[in-house]
Amino acid sequence: MAAGPAAPRVLNVNVGVLGHIDSGKTALARALSTTGSTAAFDRAPQSRARGITLDLGFSCLRTALPPQLGPGPGELQFTLVDCPGHASLIRTIIGGAQIIDLMMLVIDVTKGMQTQSAECLVIGQIACQKMVVVLNKIDLLPEGKRQSAIEKMTKKMQKTLENTKFCGCPIVAVAAKPGGPEAPESENPLGVSELIEVTKKVKSMQMFHTPVTYAMQGDRVGICVTQFDPKLLERGLICTPESLHTIHAAIISLKKIQYFRGALQTKAKFHITVGHETVMGRVMFFSPAPADFNEEIQENVFNFEKDYLYQEEYLSKDSISSENKENDQAGEVQLPRQQWALLEFEKPVTCPKLCLVIGSKLDTDIHANTCRLAFHGVLLQGMEDKNYTETFLPKLKVYKLKHKEGQVERVMDDYSVIGRSLFKKETNIQIFVGLKVKLSTGEDGVIDGGFGQSGKFKIRIPDGLKPDTKMLLTVASKKKSKAGKGDTTKEDESSKNDSVQPVTISLLFKRYVFDTQKKMIQS
Repeated sequence: MAAGPAAPRVLNVNVGVLGHIDSGKTALARALSTTGSTAAFDRAPQSRARGITLDLGFSCLRTALPPQLGPGPGELQFTLVDCPGHASLIRTIIGGAQIIDLMMLVIDVTKGMQTQSAECLVIGQIACQKMVVVLNKIDLLPEGKRQSAIEKMTKKMQKTLENTKFCGCPIVAVAAKPGGPEAPESENPLGVSELIEVTKKVKSMQMFHTPVTYAMQGDRVGICVTQFDPKLLERGLICTPESLHTIHAAIISLKKIQYFRGALQTKAKFHITVGHETVMGRVMFFSPAPADFNEEIQENVFNFEKDYLYQEEYLSKDSISSENKENDQAGEVQLPRQQWALLEFEKPVTCPKLCLVIGSKLDTDIHANTCRLAFHGVLLQGMEDKNYTETFLPKLKVYKLKHKEGQVERVMDDYSVIGRSLFKKETNIQIFVGLKVKLSTGEDGVIDGGFGQSGKFKIRIPDGLKPDTKMLLTVASKKKSKAGKGDTTKEDESSKNDSVQPVTISLLFKRYVFDTQKKMIQS
């Protein structure tokens, strides 16, 4: 029996249609499409009732496969992913952006860039490499001034995009639905021609009414499954076994989104979008040790053997303290090449490794003219164990630098002094015995033990006190003893003229954040 003709090769490209609400995205998708799915063009009753797009819509446009994309015969299929434009639906927009190869940013030519246009542009910079700007509704421009208005808006958009990855991208002017939503369907669009583990047996699959035998990530397919009640299914994920994991926390590499105002603080909560899920999560930022700030970091790999420095906030030029501003201007303040964050989710999420992660502040007023997207990154390591704080986090060597300062009270002998003001009265000084300290006069010492019950302690100076230090401390001690005899007038006069500075004691050590024993470590 002769085999039937082979199915033509179909190359699919997912095109995201993004933009501000009422910029005409759905009308553009309808004008471009040759086939619509059951979820296309706001067919859902809720969308029709409210007159806006509430969920992702899918439709497609097919054309002959260009020679440069491989040997024919075949077809090039553009799957149009129509995303909502309303600010409150940003979660859906982010989810849609993660499956697109090319983005169409739709701009109402009469209004230009709007708040959600800007947010969609930021999402596009994170999620895809190519973009086309569509200036829609040109039919609303007076015919005599139409061309000059289009040229003016084109220049504005070119200026907006010049510092983005989309600098120089195509800008096309169209009227997807001349006359507006109420216009008859007979009205032809203007300019569009230039814009081109439950296991069930799958009985059959279709891609826009065309039977297919396989599907891959990003494809829009209808699946006929035997013995399955569709009412039991919510939006989820279909995957090959073991390719996805449900995690309670994650380590990500990240970058701050430059348009986000304000600092990214450790312990702050953000809306974390992973795939099509958005959950609340708490963050902890950390960086390489300062000596490794300029070290080349291997992409998409996290090294558990290295030490990392805990940060109170993500380090950026905006976060440099005022005392370091002058150093920054002189080029002396360094920022690390790479930073990371520990994300702890309020509820578990299911996702693949190395997926895109976006952190947002979606509780910001949607009417405020501000970017709500705070950071983006790549998920490097997920933590599947619910008890990850005990089983996993101790492997993460993030440390805090601790710095304590006290003063030398008096000399005991040439090789030991008594210190104070380094510890509280109730501190167990015994756990600090053996730690190294440094005097402001240059001597190195070691904490030998407590002295009395008031938090004082004894320091051993292995190389002995310098003569100048001993003299300085002896003079200070004599002045104190004179003051103790009650001559307050002389004490006040001497303190005014006293240029003797106290000898300070510095104790530096590091402590690993997730070390259950809370050990203090010195290099």
